[in-house]
Amino acid sequence: MTDASQLRHWGRKVIDIEKQALEHLYQYVDSDEFASACQMILQCAGKVVVMGMGKSGHVGNKISATLSSTGTPSFFVHPGEASHGDLGVLSENDIVLTISNSGESHEILTLMPVIKRQGIPVIAMTGNPESTMAKHSQLHLCIKVLEEACPLGLAPTSSTTATLVMGDALAIALLQAKGFTKDDFAMSHPGGALGRKLLLKVCDIMHKGDDTPIVRDNISITEALYEISRKGLGMTAIVNEQQQLVGIFTDGDLRRVIDAEVNLRQTLISEVMTRNCTSVSDSILAAEALKIMDDRSINGLIVVDKQQQPIGALNMLDLVNAGVM
Repeated sequence: MTDASQLRHWGRKVIDIEKQALEHLYQYVDSDEFASACQMILQCAGKVVVMGMGKSGHVGNKISATLSSTGTPSFFVHPGEASHGDLGVLSENDIVLTISNSGESHEILTLMPVIKRQGIPVIAMTGNPESTMAKHSQLHLCIKVLEEACPLGLAPTSSTTATLVMGDALAIALLQAKGFTKDDFAMSHPGGALGRKLLLKVCDIMHKGDDTPIVRDNISITEALYEISRKGLGMTAIVNEQQQLVGIFTDGDLRRVIDAEVNLRQTLISEVMTRNCTSVSDSILAAEALKIMDDRSINGLIVVDKQQQPIGALNMLDLVNAGVM
């Protein structure tokens, strides 16, 4: 059985070699070619079509997905399938990004004459500036590494890491240049946790209408408790004669009142409510509401309109159920 320390040694060596590969990558990002590639893509009226075979194809798929999600429309085309009809997705406004560590991928080189005939510019990403693919492209992004992390020098390791990082460098440089925002990002991530945090607003999850717990400030604590029980949010908004929010009463307030042996039937809710309570607009993000609740160590919020009249309420459980936290 292999010694555990030896296994850890081999793992660390891989990381060291790949770190060295990334350090080596700085010179290629600092090159004129990188800036020119970014400018070319910024001026592109179509999409960035990414191609790669084998491991380069897997990395290319990821690069394409990252470009699309950060404001640069892109899709991946498998070179083998492209030779059998998929090349028809190309338009004259597109840019092709080809990926091959050797720069001699037969499947991609077969497509180059057709792509050039259509007048579509090609950016090649290879580990060999003298390769056929590099020479037949408008721009070449070098991803050459000093060595693979594989001791046999066969399995793509350092080279695929360098390729992925170069793709990330392109995508994020383009994101910065376009002024891409969180709102833009949310529009391409409507599903999942990212979408919920970036798109979901308080109005989407709050209790509204008859489900909103509201009582007048001139009723007894007991009557207010009936409203809290009916609405099931562990709190109620308290309003004045003009229906404006003047306070809140929660389960926590009830415990304090009981400890103080206050007469629940005779004492007005206005005498024990929490005044100057925290309220929010229904237009803020649910994630912002969560931060407010966390910062102030509270479990619920009253939602008000511009006239400070309650129009809804939400608690921490609503945020949990909505997947915001």
